Amino acid sequence: MEIDAELRRQITVSLAAAAVFIVGLVGIGVTFGGSTVLPEAGAIALIALLAGFVLLMAGIGTYLMRAKDEP
Repeated sequence: MEIDAELRRQITVSLAAAAVFIVGLVGIGVTFGGSTVLPEAGAIALIALLAGFVLLMAGIGTYLMRAKDEP
């Protein structure tokens, strides 16, 4: 299978979004970690990160679909 420029762009953008999510997880772990129980503020931050990731991926999907349609 040959990887064209469009597929390369999709892979790069998706990997970058996943990297942002992982960095966010590590950041939450470093900020709120240190014990066996995640405090309430850490749980809210985790939920916000998950919601933000879902919205980010939806936005990326929309962008990639529109970019594909342009000549």
